[in-house]
Amino acid sequence: MKHVPTIARYLFGLIFFVFGLNKFLQFLPQPELSEAPMAFFGALMATGYMFPFIAVVEILAGALLLANRFVPVALVVVAPVTLHILLFHIFLDSSGLVMGIAVFALNLYLLFAYKKYYYPFLVASATPDKDSE
Repeated sequence: MKHVPTIARYLFGLIFFVFGLNKFLQFLPQPELSEAPMAFFGALMATGYMFPFIAVVEILAGALLLANRFVPVALVVVAPVTLHILLFHIFLDSSGLVMGIAVFALNLYLLFAYKKYYYPFLVASATPDKDSE
């Protein structure tokens, strides 16, 4: 059981690294999408920055997770992406719902596994350092 977080981290990192790279290199076959998911991706592409930004976030977070560097930060940064993957599959393309649930569940599991690193951020009333003034 002690290796489960490590295996989950590698799997999660690999998923994001590969699918992030695929957004640029398109080496994996793309499934046929209906009109609503196509409109969603079209809107992301039309911004000129959002789709590449998401891809870079996925690649960097995946690389950090695979290298075991800044893992708590990578998990927090990629959390909104996993939430939107899940919501995309719930509302627009239910054919990938199992993958959406799996990615979101892996993110939640890893956030919980690394929870001790988040405690310093959960301070209700914080004051700045005296050195910063």
